[in-house]
Amino acid sequence: MEGMSESENVSTMPEWEQRFRAPRVSLPDWAEDAPDRSLFVSNATGTYELYAWDRASGQQRQVTDRPNGTTDGVLTPDGEAIWWFSDTDGDEFGVWMRQPFGGGEDEPAAPGLAPSYPAGLAIGRDGSAVIGRSTDEDGTTIHLVRPTGGGESVEIYRHRESAGVGDLSHDGTLIALEHTEHGDAMHSALRVVRPDGSTVAELDDTEGGAKELGLAVLGFAPVAGDTRLLVGHQRRGRWEPMIWDPVAGTETALPVDLPGDVGAEWYPDGSALLIEHSFEARSELWRYEPGAAGPVRVETPAGTVSGATARPDGTVEYLWSSAAQPPVVRSTSGAVVLDPPGAKAPASVAVEDAWVEGPGGRIHALVQKPAGDGPFPTVFEIHGGPTWHDSDAFASGPAAWVDHGFAVVRVNYRGSTGYGRAWTDALKHRVGLIELEDIAAVRDWSVKSGLADPQRLVLAGGSWGGYLTLLGLGTQPDAWALGLAAVPVADYVTAYHDEMEALKAMDRTLLGGTPEEVPERFEASSPLTYVDAVRAPVYISAGVNDPRCPIRQVENYVDRLAARGAVHEVYRYDAGHGSLVVEERIKQVRLELEFALKHLGGGDVLRA
Repeated sequence: MEGMSESENVSTMPEWEQRFRAPRVSLPDWAEDAPDRSLFVSNATGTYELYAWDRASGQQRQVTDRPNGTTDGVLTPDGEAIWWFSDTDGDEFGVWMRQPFGGGEDEPAAPGLAPSYPAGLAIGRDGSAVIGRSTDEDGTTIHLVRPTGGGESVEIYRHRESAGVGDLSHDGTLIALEHTEHGDAMHSALRVVRPDGSTVAELDDTEGGAKELGLAVLGFAPVAGDTRLLVGHQRRGRWEPMIWDPVAGTETALPVDLPGDVGAEWYPDGSALLIEHSFEARSELWRYEPGAAGPVRVETPAGTVSGATARPDGTVEYLWSSAAQPPVVRSTSGAVVLDPPGAKAPASVAVEDAWVEGPGGRIHALVQKPAGDGPFPTVFEIHGGPTWHDSDAFASGPAAWVDHGFAVVRVNYRGSTGYGRAWTDALKHRVGLIELEDIAAVRDWSVKSGLADPQRLVLAGGSWGGYLTLLGLGTQPDAWALGLAAVPVADYVTAYHDEMEALKAMDRTLLGGTPEEVPERFEASSPLTYVDAVRAPVYISAGVNDPRCPIRQVENYVDRLAARGAVHEVYRYDAGHGSLVVEERIKQVRLELEFALKHLGGGDVLRA
C-alpha cells in the first residue's frame, strides 16, 4: 500500500498470510571435508531456492533463481561445488547442474546423460559421481561419472523395476543400491557393488518378494577404509537401524529399543550414531555408541524434529517445530543456528491427540480447535503419501483454517508411517477404501464428541489426500458438505498410464498388478467410478506439469462433473506437484477458503 513500510504491510496482513510469507530455512547440509561450507533452502525471495553459506565468513548467497523454484541440491565432499537438479516448471524431469560454491556459471554436471527423473545421487572425494535415473523407456539406470573424460558415464546398473542410489563409501570403492527387482515397490532390497558394477554382497529381507520386509540405506561409515554400512530394517515390526559390513559379511544388531520407527546417521568420526525416533506423531533424538547398553537422550523440546545432523564438534543441529510454534534450526549448544531475516511467523494453536477405535485398530488423529465452544465447522485435512504421517509440526495450511473458525482434524489412517510396519502395510488391494474407513471412524467420533458440526464437514487434502478426498466424496456422498482436492488422483487408470515410472511400480504393488491385470481393483479404487454420486461442491486444483498426478486424468474427472452440472470449481496453475512460490501457495489457500465460506456460510469476506 502506498506510503506504508514493509513492516507495517506485514503487520496488517491476516495472520494466516503472515505464516506463509514468513522467511523459512531448511536444516543446513554441510560438506563432509569442509564443514564450514553449507547449503540450505529458503523462501526469502518469495520462492524456495538453494543458498550457500560460508560459516567461517558468515557470507550467504543465493545459488539458484528460477521462476518455479529449486529445492534439490547436494554439496561435493570438498565443498567446492554445488550440484542442483534442473527440471522444467516442476515436472521433476531434468538433469543435474553444477555451480562453484563461491558463485559462477552453471554447467551440466554429467553432460553425457539425457534428462530423466532422479533416482539418487552420491558424489565421491575424487570428483566421481554415482547418478540414478528413471525413465518410462528404461526403468532405472545407474551411472558412474568420472571427473576425467568430459563427463562421460558408464552404466553400472539397469532394471525395469524401481531402484536408487543409496550411498558411496568414504574411499569410493563401494556403492550401496536400493532396488525392488522382486516387484514389491514398498519393500526394497540392498545390493553393494563395486564401481564397475560387479556385486560385493546382497541383503534381501523380502526373500525374493515372499516377505513384506524392507531395507533402507542410511549411510556408509564416514571413515577411510571402513566398510560398515548403516542400514534400516523392519524385522521387529518397525524401522530400526543395524550395521551391515558387506565385505566382512557381518550384521550387528543394535540395542535401540524404542517403541516407534527409528532412523539413524553416523557422527562425523564414526564413533556414534545419531538416532531419530518417531512415535505417535512426535519425534526425539538419541545418541548411541556401538557397544553401549543403549542410547542416551539428546534433549529437544516436545514436538517434531524434521531433520538432524551431528557436527564435527559433537553438537547436534536440528530443525524443530510444533503445531503451535513455527520452525527453527537449533543446536544442542543452545544457539539458534540459522535465523532468517524478517518478521517471524505468528504462532498457532496446539494439537490435541484423539485415539479412536477403528476397523483395523486404534486410529490416531490430531485436532486443532479455534476459540469458543463447538460444534465447529470442521476440515478433515488428509495427508498425502500415502506412506507418510501427520505430526505435531507447524503447518500454515491447517492454521489458516483455525483462524477462520474451523476445527481441523488430521487422521493417520492405515498406510501411515510411525505406527509400526503392520499399520503401514495394511494398505493393499482395497486401496483408498481402507483409509476412508479409518477417516469415517474419526469423523463419527468428531460428531459424537461435540467437536464437529455434522452439517459442515469438509474433506480436504493434497496428492494422496486429494485422491482420498475425491474418492470419499463419491463413496460417502452423504457424509461431506464440501470437498477440496489438490493435485489429486482422480481417474486411477489414466493416472497409472501417465505417471512417472517409479509411481507405476508403487501402484502395481498397492493394487497387485496393472489396470489390465486387475481391472476390478483399479475400478473399485478410482474416484472416477463414483463421480456421478458426488453431491457436495468440489474444488480441485492441479499443476499442469505434474508427473505424479498428471493433468489429463484430472480433466477426465472434471469433464464428468461438468457433464451433469455438478457444483465445482477448478484451478489450474503452471507448476508440478505443488508450487514452490509463496504467493502461489497463498493464492491457492485463499481460493479454498473462499470456496468453503461461500458454500458453507460465513459471507464473502474472509475473517482472520
